[in-house]
Amino acid sequence: MSGIAADNPYRVSGVIAAAAAGGLSWQDIVTASTLTAEAGNAYWIDTTSNACTITLPSSADNGDEIIFADYDRTWGTNAITIDSNGLNYQGQDDSYTVEYGTDGQALRIVYSGATQGWIPILDKTVEDVPITGNSEGIFSGGDAGGVTGVTNKVSNVGVVATDVAAVMTARRGVAATEYGGDKGILAYGYTSSAVSMSNLISNSGVVASDVTGVGTARFYLAACRYGTDTALFAYGNTGSLTAVSNLVTNVGVVGTDVTGVGTTRGYIIGTEYGGDKGIIGFGESAAAYTSLTNLVSNVGVIATDTTGVGTDRYSCGACGYGYVKGIFGYGNAASGAVSMTNLVSNAGVVASDTSGVGTARYNPAACEYGGDKGIFAYGNTGSLTAVSNLVSNAGVVATDVTGVGTARDRLGGCSFN
Repeated sequence: MSGIAADNPYRVSGVIAAAAAGGLSWQDIVTASTLTAEAGNAYWIDTTSNACTITLPSSADNGDEIIFADYDRTWGTNAITIDSNGLNYQGQDDSYTVEYGTDGQALRIVYSGATQGWIPILDKTVEDVPITGNSEGIFSGGDAGGVTGVTNKVSNVGVVATDVAAVMTARRGVAATEYGGDKGILAYGYTSSAVSMSNLISNSGVVASDVTGVGTARFYLAACRYGTDTALFAYGNTGSLTAVSNLVTNVGVVGTDVTGVGTTRGYIIGTEYGGDKGIIGFGESAAAYTSLTNLVSNVGVIATDTTGVGTDRYSCGACGYGYVKGIFGYGNAASGAVSMTNLVSNAGVVASDTSGVGTARYNPAACEYGGDKGIFAYGNTGSLTAVSNLVSNAGVVATDVTGVGTARDRLGGCSFN
């Protein structure tokens, strides 16, 4: 046993009645696909890997109670099903399917007698999941007139540091993202040809040596976090455009190719939104520049194309801000380099263009810093630059900050710590 249920144990809105005499006994976390529940117990149900069918007791007394709670916020993907085992459930016999399939749900049921049977006295969703952001960032790799592997850290107040000598193989067209809650990964890119190597970034911003690549070698691809500690790489150019993707586990292991979804394109970018989801957008398709986007679910599933909002362009930067929102910025449009931005809401809706601030450029990188803010840096104005622009926690882009470090473009950016 790991504890006794008391008042309001789930941090949900509203008040939960005090537990019966002696309390409810919390059981070990359930990961199996079936559970035979007992009255007087409370269960954490982890459906990360599979759904769970829960069989209630075949007999019960008035006032018997049981609690079920979504351990890892995965009931929306793999639901729980309640089998009332010959007794009624809210007045219906057990021929009815009773399913709960909302992420973060908490369910408390009490037996009321033969007529109504088991009745939920709590059926709430925990909405106020603590969301934190990483406090520092890092820019890595790129093209400085030749491929480079130098890195530049970003402090928790948005100050870009001078160059750190390369550890990774010098390359351009890389993508980078967070994983594991406090670390980063940079992968793929172009040396003298497309590569699929990766480099892990520790929670203190130390770039590790190359890890042999997994998946299709490519460059000018997108990356973003999804869930709370996992990530993916998607799309890019292999010599021809692709939409293939590769998931990254919470320990930084890159998975094999997943068949592509949506319009194939390169010079594409991604960022997280909503606390546990991602969005990939803009880029260059075989036909033209585009503003198409593709949402990424909290289990890493890429959705089909969403009609673009904003100016069609490629080679943008993107990062999160305000904990649950994102921003696409800068890029190359039909008119040339631009500095416009497009905000992404906490529901993944891309807003129309916001007039640009700072030096118009393409191929910049971006990352979060300070937990809830962002920064765009480096890029190409027609010549390489190291200029940067801070993004407030309300998504407002500031004027140029004089560049630090090697001027370059086609680099990767992510946060850590």
